[in-house]
Amino acid sequence: MDKRFIEESFPVKEVGEISAKEKNIRHGHISTLHIWWARRPLAASRATAYAALTPMPEDPCEWEKKRKFIIDLSKWENSNSKQLLEKAQKEILEANGGKPPKVIDPFSGGGSYPLEALRLSCETYANDYNPVAVLIEKATLEFPIKYSKPFDNMPDLASLHSSDKSEARLFLQIQNKNPLLFAVEHWGNWVLEKAKKELSEFYKSQNNEIPVGYIWARTIPCQNPGCGIEIPLMRKFWLAKKDNKKISLHPLNSGPCKAVEFEIVAQNIFGYQPWPQGFDPEEGTVANANVRCPACGSMIDDKTTRKLFQIGKAGERMIAVVYTKPNSEGKFYRLTTEEDIKTFEKAKQALDKKIEELREKWMMEPVPDEELPPKGTLGFSPQWSAPKKWGDLFNPRQKLSLLVFADTVRRAYWRMRELGYSEDFAKGVTVYLGLTFDMLAAFNNSLARWENTSEAIKQLFSRQALPMIWDYIELNPFSEATGSFTTGQEYYLKVLQHICQLPNPGSTNSAIPTSTNSVNCTSVNSATMASAGSATVTQASATQLPYPDNYFDAVLTDPPYYDNVPYSYLSDFFYVWLKRTVGYLFPELFATPLTPKSGEIVAYTQKEGGLEAGKKFFEEQLALSFKEMYRILKPSGIAVIVYAHKSTAGWETVINALLDSGLVVNASWPVNTEMQSRLRAKESAALASSIYIVARKMERKDIGFYPEVKEELKKYMNEKLDRLWDEGIGGADFFISAIGAGIEVFGKYKKVMDYSGNTIRADSMLEDIRRIATDYAVHKILHNGFGQEISELTRFYVLYRWEYGEAKVHFDEARKLATSVGLDLTDYWDKPSCIKKEKEFIKVLGPQERKIEELERSKELIDVLHNVLILWERGRHNDLINVLKEKGYGISDAFYRVGQAISETLPNESKEKKLLEGFLLGRDKIINEIREREKEKQGRLL
Repeated sequence: MDKRFIEESFPVKEVGEISAKEKNIRHGHISTLHIWWARRPLAASRATAYAALTPMPEDPCEWEKKRKFIIDLSKWENSNSKQLLEKAQKEILEANGGKPPKVIDPFSGGGSYPLEALRLSCETYANDYNPVAVLIEKATLEFPIKYSKPFDNMPDLASLHSSDKSEARLFLQIQNKNPLLFAVEHWGNWVLEKAKKELSEFYKSQNNEIPVGYIWARTIPCQNPGCGIEIPLMRKFWLAKKDNKKISLHPLNSGPCKAVEFEIVAQNIFGYQPWPQGFDPEEGTVANANVRCPACGSMIDDKTTRKLFQIGKAGERMIAVVYTKPNSEGKFYRLTTEEDIKTFEKAKQALDKKIEELREKWMMEPVPDEELPPKGTLGFSPQWSAPKKWGDLFNPRQKLSLLVFADTVRRAYWRMRELGYSEDFAKGVTVYLGLTFDMLAAFNNSLARWENTSEAIKQLFSRQALPMIWDYIELNPFSEATGSFTTGQEYYLKVLQHICQLPNPGSTNSAIPTSTNSVNCTSVNSATMASAGSATVTQASATQLPYPDNYFDAVLTDPPYYDNVPYSYLSDFFYVWLKRTVGYLFPELFATPLTPKSGEIVAYTQKEGGLEAGKKFFEEQLALSFKEMYRILKPSGIAVIVYAHKSTAGWETVINALLDSGLVVNASWPVNTEMQSRLRAKESAALASSIYIVARKMERKDIGFYPEVKEELKKYMNEKLDRLWDEGIGGADFFISAIGAGIEVFGKYKKVMDYSGNTIRADSMLEDIRRIATDYAVHKILHNGFGQEISELTRFYVLYRWEYGEAKVHFDEARKLATSVGLDLTDYWDKPSCIKKEKEFIKVLGPQERKIEELERSKELIDVLHNVLILWERGRHNDLINVLKEKGYGISDAFYRVGQAISETLPNESKEKKLLEGFLLGRDKIINEIREREKEKQGRLL
């Protein structure tokens, strides 16, 4: 069995940096095709897929070339590089006996891994349990491959869409380049035009303004009997908060019983009221559901606020309008007028008629009447207020707008069919219209917010949750601002342009056993490709995949992680609307009221049994999915499993589940997909966001005896740790990678036992792996010396700074690090030491956080180092020299080397690093001075 590149090496640092930068890419990236949560970067997916499907070179020069090639291949600007892809595809073919490898992702989600496998001309299979994800994958994989080039029975789009011959010729040129892109753009414009014709009267312009959106505040009645006004709930009053543009709503103090009125104020901007003295827009009327009445000043506590919402006493009020002007840049603001209110009321009346019309036409309730998730569902908070159904998250005009767009999307499909489009092609085009509609819905609801720093509308999923907000912005879908239908369509077309450059449709592959969704394609370079790849999308549980045993060459996947993302509940927001726009075209995907949840592998805590039951369910189902991966993999198959870890305990769970499945872990690579500035900003330790675990389906020995396996482990890991160090892997990532390397020895055996017959699980072996890795790391950090000379506490300090910097970490993480150097944390945190316990966290104190009185009594190296750093900072040179002489560290190479090693692990802005650098700069002078004093002392004695 040949070793694949990813089993021996991987350019972790470089691919991590490229992956982190990818988060800033919008135009053409599949993340803008549709919202999906915890999506893996394309850069890391493409790089790891290639590295898993090609062999490891034996020659060091070839290894370096391949490493550089992987870095180039992962760059966004090279996503569709003909030269690089041809080379990658050729190597993958050669490694797979001249045939495109069969690759599956059982948890496809947003489709990152399948897209990159397809880009590499693999025979690609995408699967997910969630129907929304399946539809996204069809739009990402199937339709672009099938319809991005002229195809059999393609409708004559040119003649269908133009009666003018010259225009028809232009259409013909466009459609022959990309029929799908042509059709999606044409029908997107058709939907926009039809919807605008019906809805424009409800988004009226005043004084040549173009409304961008309408700012609303939810309201509750003041509970002071002497007041009783409707209080507008706003966290802050800012409209624009930029260095050169500060504009705010300013509530006018009109006194009890008088409605709150507003004016718009600005700092040095013509057209607004001057900024009131002492006014602070940061102080709104509500904070954490505690409300202050701006009229009488009385307070309403959070419990009363929630109760008022629950009993239907809350309302809402349109307060301001955001607009643009023709031939002018930027956003402008004004208060709402009577005309604005009348227009909105007119929309409410039109909504009732529209509901009646569509209820009969669609044979279902037009406004989503499906229930919101139950109280306590992870990430959801709107339920404590009035909303009970998904349709309650939209105000009347938003409902009217969305119903008109939804109906127009449905009409577009039937119009395409009337014009002679095939059923499949018309369905494909309509899916993109439905996904564009989804983006409109994400921006046009009562949980969308106005971001005053960028002056832009932000959709409701700013994070992986659905929180309650007090004030929201209602979008004008025709404004061409962020969130409008036009803007959404522009994003979609750019994504389509990008993914339609994947391998072209061509010859047919080997038969696919149970799928009905196969789409064929050829490679970029047909001269070098033996046969074509394909894209197949299925909906199934990852524990019961519809494929035969030993079918796939590779599994590349990113499983869910405990309760990190409540996928099904979040995606219900889109599911209820997709049922109404395209659900009738895909009845197999939209047969249930909401997305299926009983088989979803997520650790929900709101169900019976709470957290423990949720964790148990997750772990059991994840283990079953690993066994299913083992079943469908060929005997020599390889798996790359992405694990977004939070703790070593979670890592151990995954390792044990993999071993129980029969898969053997033989490498792991941490790819840091977070921007470094963001990581440094966190108070607690930030580990690499994703670990790429490499596992094999291979024959295993029956029994290994623990003492013998440990000896084998020590010998094997020295070589592996050298490679990890050479890759530039450091800190926490080094230990995680070492685990993946070390577990390869452990995983060679079906069972590992001690001589008493007790079975040894992975967690026990992980302790040994960590000890070996710790000894190695200390030796390297201290530059090949004095690792064994320093005490356990100083070793712990050095490793902690290297692994976690100055952050605090959970006790269990710190305990395992301490155990690996032979230290018991509980012996230190109640005594004067550098180890401090803060609730369930451990923090390692620097010199600036310690008392010199306590340090003076200690002979521990790290304490003496902290002591002299404080003395150095205070300019007490003689005291510093005396301490070093008395404690015996004055001319100790180990002492200064420890200081240097700690300095090298810390960021430039660290106070401790600056102290160390300053002190170490004069080390030679200090050593010479101590030696001179010793000579003088010896001379006096003689």
